[in-house]
Amino acid sequence: MREKRALLLLTALSLVLTLLAGCGNTAPDTGEKTMVIGDTTFNSENWEETVDPHRTYNGWACIRYGIGETLVRYTDSMELEPWLARSWSNDGDRTWTIVLQDNVTFSSGRKMDAAAVKQCLEHLLENHDRAPGDTKIADMQAEGQTLTIVTSQPNPALMNYLGDPYGCIIDVDASDFEKGIVAGTGPYVVQELVTDDHLTLTKNENYWNGSPKLDKLTIRTISDGDTLSAALQAGNIDAAYGMAYEAYPNFENDDYQFSAIQTSRAFFASMNMASPVMQDPAVRKAIAMGIDKQGFVTALLDGHGVVGTGAFPDGFSGFGGENVTTESYDPEGARQVLEAAGWRDTDGDGIREKDGVKLTVRWLTYPSRQELPLLAESAQATLKDIGMEVDINCTANRREFLADMNSWDVYASAMVTAPSGDPQYFFTSCCVPGMSYNFGGYDNAEVTEMVSRLAGEFDTARRSELAIRLQQAILDDNAYVFCSFLEMNMISRSYVTGYTAHACDYYQVTADLDIQR
Repeated sequence: MREKRALLLLTALSLVLTLLAGCGNTAPDTGEKTMVIGDTTFNSENWEETVDPHRTYNGWACIRYGIGETLVRYTDSMELEPWLARSWSNDGDRTWTIVLQDNVTFSSGRKMDAAAVKQCLEHLLENHDRAPGDTKIADMQAEGQTLTIVTSQPNPALMNYLGDPYGCIIDVDASDFEKGIVAGTGPYVVQELVTDDHLTLTKNENYWNGSPKLDKLTIRTISDGDTLSAALQAGNIDAAYGMAYEAYPNFENDDYQFSAIQTSRAFFASMNMASPVMQDPAVRKAIAMGIDKQGFVTALLDGHGVVGTGAFPDGFSGFGGENVTTESYDPEGARQVLEAAGWRDTDGDGIREKDGVKLTVRWLTYPSRQELPLLAESAQATLKDIGMEVDINCTANRREFLADMNSWDVYASAMVTAPSGDPQYFFTSCCVPGMSYNFGGYDNAEVTEMVSRLAGEFDTARRSELAIRLQQAILDDNAYVFCSFLEMNMISRSYVTGYTAHACDYYQVTADLDIQR
């Protein structure tokens, strides 16, 4: 395996020298200060085809790369703080009053006032798949720098949702939605965008919150982990996001630096509740008992992460995983569960059968998150030990397979479960029938009712209590298996400053990003 990796790395190095030549970090003939970041996730595979925040998950690129900003932002303890909004208040029911900063200008030169924000949010609601259901905005009124929002029902998480990447405030009139290029309030402006290849940014001369340090910044899509590692070692990029853990030893010297933080990005498996084999509760329970989470984190992630129990990390904002229980790694117990359910190896080939059907689990995942193929291989090995055959489909074309419920049994993905510091997002997105991230068609009437109650509950303690009960309910169904949570590590050359990891996984590019050599 190591020899194969070494060969792949040499191949990747030769490719990167060819493909990335001329994309270095200096421009001596102009005197410009430029920088290149390699990123494994800026691609159509991850629903990041453009930087238009009003399109699926493209807002992540908009906010990460310093193009757009939201009304509120999150501290590293996942608490709300002012950003484009100076203050906000709620009347205890459906009306919110938001007072905007009065010195913000879009990159287009237009002043950001309440009318511009209202226009942006109206366009968001007309075009985005999740925002209308999340925000429940029914009416907006703009007067000067004050925006009044009335929701269709009480929505205590409104401001949290407006801090989501889709909440980036953009100048609708100056944006080119056909090309996916928008005019935001951030420190950088899009010069060129080529999906699945690169994004070129230039300094926003109208930036309201300081002077951007770089004249030009390129985000280069490098979805292959070996190629990303080779590019950073060769000096073709100055920093990297999404580096494979196994490559970390290459950068543990004075020429490089790490920025690390624990996040709520979960690597987890969703069960396809429409699959005949997954409809058997014994199979779901055995999968939960048959995955060695600690072994995955320790051996394959080199300890760069924490074992998952529930939907949120331990100690997270009062509703972390320490408050719930789930199946622990117990191969012998898993075998007993399957035996009792009639899954037995009658032909001696190591794989169980029932009613003439082999116990084969079709495991769907994707390669751009470097941890997911490793998780698939780990699960394949440990589940085989209890008599399950795992057929891995690791593909960048996962959307096509997700749309065909007959083509997969388990879908393993990476998701920030609490991107707004609030538990509501995960449950509404993943656990309610028909919602955008409920790929497995999970449907539990009790869970749906509790999610509805959570959506209208303003009291923080009661929200945490509901979040704990919801986690326990989905774990009792073994509808999801939370394997680990990501320790975010961003790697850069020693001369880079301001390249900092955040718990929410946003704010990668700020006005403070700089190179000093």
